[in-house]
Amino acid sequence: MPEHHIFKYKNEFVLESGAKLPEFQLSYTTIGRLNSNRDNVIWVCHALTGNSDFSDWWGDIFGEGKLYDPKDWFIVCANVLGGCYGSTGPLSVNPVTGKAYFHDFPQLTNRDIVAAFDLLRQNVGLEEIHTLIGASLGGQHALEWAIQKPTVFQRLIHVASNARHSPWGIAFNETQRMAIRQDPTWATDTEKAGLEGLKTARAIAMLSYRHYACYNQSQQEPGNSITDDYRAASYQVYQGEKLAKRFNAYTYWLLSKAMDSHNVGRDRGGVQKALAHIQAKSLFIGVDSDLLFPIEEQELLHEHVPDSTLALIHSNHGHDGFLVETSQITRAIEKFYKEETVEV
Repeated sequence: MPEHHIFKYKNEFVLESGAKLPEFQLSYTTIGRLNSNRDNVIWVCHALTGNSDFSDWWGDIFGEGKLYDPKDWFIVCANVLGGCYGSTGPLSVNPVTGKAYFHDFPQLTNRDIVAAFDLLRQNVGLEEIHTLIGASLGGQHALEWAIQKPTVFQRLIHVASNARHSPWGIAFNETQRMAIRQDPTWATDTEKAGLEGLKTARAIAMLSYRHYACYNQSQQEPGNSITDDYRAASYQVYQGEKLAKRFNAYTYWLLSKAMDSHNVGRDRGGVQKALAHIQAKSLFIGVDSDLLFPIEEQELLHEHVPDSTLALIHSNHGHDGFLVETSQITRAIEKFYKEETVEV
């Protein structure tokens, strides 16, 4: 069974911007046990609205009898700094003021999030990670971390993500934040500020997460008589309502901004030079119908990371193929491990 933990960092934490958090905590989930050599660690990085319980959203990859079986592996995943699933975020109490941060929570970059992860890693005493795996925003975190700490990670599995967030991706994120800004409650310091705007933001996001073929397959109307109340319309409303029940607009805003900040080449002489620092044996997985992180972005990574492997997943689900096509992802990872064994 997954075990849930809290890591508390009681020192001042300086962000890339120069802003400071007086302290923070990370909520994290583990399953399985460390072996005697402490070399069976799998670290998972979650996506934008994910949580630390990887069995919730990647249950076909992690679990008994699955690719990563807890009897063989010690698996770790932490909710990101700024998150809303137990880690310090905008709804947390600022120990200096005794009040919730709300809009005063400082803006984060992916490098800040990764720095917090690494403090947790050190606290748990993990000097070597067998495999670091992440998808989407989590893929960005994994890549940044593999560059920051090249000797820690033996293998990197990077799914449906990129080396630098694209103008297309930033435009989608800003459009979603525009929707949040249009909500009059966004100007208030309350837990539910911007919640209606968040619903619209999520509906916008779905258009980048999915694909024309996916909507055509799942939301097409039967017959030819309908003139209103379309399935596709109600689906968009449903997706917005569903997220609003488990998330908040502050964290959505914060993490979408962190995603925008993603550029491994910043202050490192560009993307190509930054990728050259990676020592982990790397697998880059792309989804052929992904509109948000198109396959060209994974091809670029494969081109510039020495001795890396590229795998293509076929899906009608677009970017969300990384959540849906778990059988194909499992096969790609198994092949990656097998080929490494053959080489040795």
